[in-house]
Formats: sequence, structure tokens, C-alpha cells
Amino acid sequence: MRLKRSRRIAPATIIVALSVLSTSACKKGTAEADAASAAGAPMTIGTENIAIVTVGEVMSGPTLSGAIMPERSGTVRAQIGGSVLQTYAEQGQRVGAGQLLAQIDASGLQDAFLSARSAVTSANNNADVAARELARSQKLFAAGAIAERDLEQSRRASIAANAGLADARSRLANAQRQLSNTRVVSPISGIVSEKPVSAGDVVSPGSALFTVVDPSSMRLEASIPADQLASVHVGVPVTFTVNGYPGRTLTGKVTRVNPTADPATRQVRIIASIPNSNGALVGGLFATGRLAAEMKTGLIAPTSAISKTINANFSEAPLPPLENDFATPDGLPSGAPEQR
Repeated sequence: MRLKRSRRIAPATIIVALSVLSTSACKKGTAEADAASAAGAPMTIGTENIAIVTVGEVMSGPTLSGAIMPERSGTVRAQIGGSVLQTYAEQGQRVGAGQLLAQIDASGLQDAFLSARSAVTSANNNADVAARELARSQKLFAAGAIAERDLEQSRRASIAANAGLADARSRLANAQRQLSNTRVVSPISGIVSEKPVSAGDVVSPGSALFTVVDPSSMRLEASIPADQLASVHVGVPVTFTVNGYPGRTLTGKVTRVNPTADPATRQVRIIASIPNSNGALVGGLFATGRLAAEMKTGLIAPTSAISKTINANFSEAPLPPLENDFATPDGLPSGAPEQR
């Protein structure tokens, strides 16, 4: 009885299988038709969708980050105390080496300078008189007209007069130097970046008056891990980008490597020189880049040319499994109740 019932159910199983195959074939035919229709449809490509692949140098090396600072700078400080009479430069103004930046009141120093100069004149006259007296005493001593002690006294007087002249000249030089310090001049050619003083301010010795930087050459101060120090040496190229200059890549070369590592971070500080003849870079900006420890030639394409999206036309979702799609060795569909 079981065998006969199995033979009666077998045609139904065949009908279900044929129905499944027919449905799969219809779905497959529809998918192929859609794919053919999509492939045959024209596609418009704009200039923004075109990327040019070029051959260039591909570099690898440790990354770095740091600040860009002027390679040459100078802070002008007051050498004497006094009131600032006038300033002759402002922030952002280009100045030359030795150019006058400010004038400090020199009324008291002027009097000291004139007094020192008069003392030099008097001491010079005394030295001349003593020198002539010594020469006359030497002639009289040679003729036997004076004693040796008179000659020795003239010699000591000449030495004292010359010493007084040297002291007067030293005082004059000091007064002249103090007087010249009332003129604040630029130590280098560059641009005034800081000016914390104005006319009427009273300054003391050591007060900062101006800061002048030379923007023609900048330096990048950065740190790298100590375990990557083997790939760093003087002359290695550096490429980096700077905040404030989007889309612009700058280059430089390593000029100095710190011989000691930071004990806290275990990083080594390096300094790279950056040409800046046009003055486009500004000091104090943050930069990130990479050391070109190794360079190879390869194909280069912009990162915008890489698409991370998946096109639906190239993916086909699998068909969901149908229930009772497989037959058992007895000829019954899987999951079908056994008839007795």
C-alpha cells in the first residue's frame, strides 16, 4: 500500500518541480532582458567624471606634523630705559637691515656724551703737554742740566696723562654707545610681525619693541617616531600640506635632525627647510606631510576617481529557497507528511 501511494504522489512532485523551473526561467529571462536594456542604453559622461592617470613618483616614508616658522627672525629689545618718542614701522611693513624703527628719548644721554667728549679733549691736551715735557727733560738730562729724578718725574707725568686720556676715551665710547642705543634699528631685512610698543610708552632695558621675520625661507619643525629614524637623514625630501592652503602640496628638505629623542614621547624632532621666495607661506600654521624615504615610479590617479559605491546592474540577488523543493529518497517532498 505504501508503494502504490508513493507512485500516485510522484506526478505531483514532477508538476511542482516543473513549476519551479518555469518560474526561475521566467525570472532569469526578465533579469537578462533588464541587463541587456541597461547595457544598450546610452550613458553621458561629463568632464567631472573623467580622471587622467599619469606616471609619476610614488613616495613612502614616515608621516609627520608640526608648525611652520620663519627660518630667520629677530626680536629687537630696548638697550636703555626711557620714553619712546616715535615709531617708524608698523606690523606687516617690510624693513631693511639697519632701518630706523623707533626713537627713545636721549636728552639725558646727550649731555653725558657732550661731557665725555669734552673730557677727552682736555685729557688729550694734558697728554700732549706731558709728552713735550718728557722730551725736553730727556734733552736736559743728556746735557747734564737736570738730575735723573727730574727725568723720572716727567716720565711718570706723561704716563699718568696717557692713562687719563685712555679713560676719557673709554667714557666717551660708552656715552656714545648709550646714545646710539636710543635709535632702535632692524637687525635683519624682513617684515615686522610684532610691535608691542607705541609712542609715549616708557620702556626699560630688555623690553621687547619689535619682532622682524624674514619670510624668504621657512622651516618645518616636526617630530617622528624613533623607530622610523633609520629612514631619515639630512637632504631627504619632505612633502606636506598646510592649513589655509587647501589643495596645495609644498616641498622641502630635511636640514637638521635632533640627536636626542624626547624621553616622554620617544619621538625625534627634525627641521626641514622650505623655500618661500614669493612670501606665500605664513609662519605659525600647522602642517602635515610625509618624508620621502623611498620613491618609486608608478601610475598615479586622483582619489576622487575611485568609486566606493556598488552598481545594482552588476549584482543579482539570489532567489529565496522554496519550501518542499527537494524530494526524499522515497519520492516524497521534503517536509510532506507520510501517508499510511
